[in-house]
Amino acid sequence: MVSEANQHLDKLKIIWVDSGYSGANFARAISQINAAEVAVLKRENKEFKVMPRRWVVERTFAWIVQNRRLIVDHEQLPEISEAMIYAARCRLMLRQLASQNKIA
Repeated sequence: MVSEANQHLDKLKIIWVDSGYSGANFARAISQINAAEVAVLKRENKEFKVMPRRWVVERTFAWIVQNRRLIVDHEQLPEISEAMIYAARCRLMLRQLASQNKIA
């Protein structure tokens, strides 16, 4: 499984992170694993504003936790959690495809 993950890591060019990961240690750790650039997405002020790339991640997490079993990780193996995420994404994609093909 680790070798499979390493194959996908080579494809990463840029990693968007929250301001909690803005330290030099995190960027150094990423550079040791992969040659990807770390881009920190920081807020300019305290008021709500949709940030350029952060909404994609937040939206995906919101879709995943609509499934009750994925709200809290109770699984013993990470493979089971991964399978549950795949199932949740398949369910979402099927619902989206079905709604696009409805005849009004």
